[in-house]
Amino acid sequence: MRPGPPACETHEMFFLQDPSLFTMGMWSIGVGALGAAALALFLANTDVFLPKSQKAALEYLEDTDLKTLEKEPRTFKAKELWEKNGAVIMAVRRPGCFLCREEAMDLSLLKPKLDELGVPLYAVVKEQLSTEVEDFQPYFKGEIFLDEKKKFYGPQRRKMMLLGFVRLGVWRNFFRAWDRGISGNLEGEGFILGGVFVVGSGRQGILLEHREKEFGDKVNVDSVLEAARKIKPQTLASEEK
Repeated sequence: MRPGPPACETHEMFFLQDPSLFTMGMWSIGVGALGAAALALFLANTDVFLPKSQKAALEYLEDTDLKTLEKEPRTFKAKELWEKNGAVIMAVRRPGCFLCREEAMDLSLLKPKLDELGVPLYAVVKEQLSTEVEDFQPYFKGEIFLDEKKKFYGPQRRKMMLLGFVRLGVWRNFFRAWDRGISGNLEGEGFILGGVFVVGSGRQGILLEHREKEFGDKVNVDSVLEAARKIKPQTLASEEK
């Protein structure tokens, strides 16, 4: 009795005799791959894969070493920024980023009202490259300091990598800033996400903490102003005791 053809040859012959089965199989694989890609895209636009944030305690921030950006920099503790009158502080993700420049512009629009309240506006950056901070200054109407240890970006530093470029919200933010005619560059580290803080005077604490969840996730400036109005200058707080 002659042996029959191997099983693999039998399957090959079967598909050759009926090509529609082969086409259906490839179509099923294609649909499966497309479905997996669609699911991945959907999940990428939810909060499932977003970096989790951890709120910063006042004690954590106030012990931060900051440096002035002068030729002979002075190092001081961050609590000097808000000890007397509180402060609004922007932790800039990247000075050359046009989305960061847009948020800086929006915060700077609050400057007249903050001045009326006696609340200063500051920013911190995590690195000082070339003229990046100098080029950022026209967009931001406050003093800027260097946070080399990136404490204002913690306690748990959050990064957004390539995921940011498949999020619809990020692209909306891109187009919004482009429509406003804001430009930028690609210099410097831009994956560690930033934020905005409103800190009360003395031991009043952190009144608002906005953590950037994706590129261009701006703080609500009305919320910033509302929090700033709650600040009690140290002299006033002492009188009320």
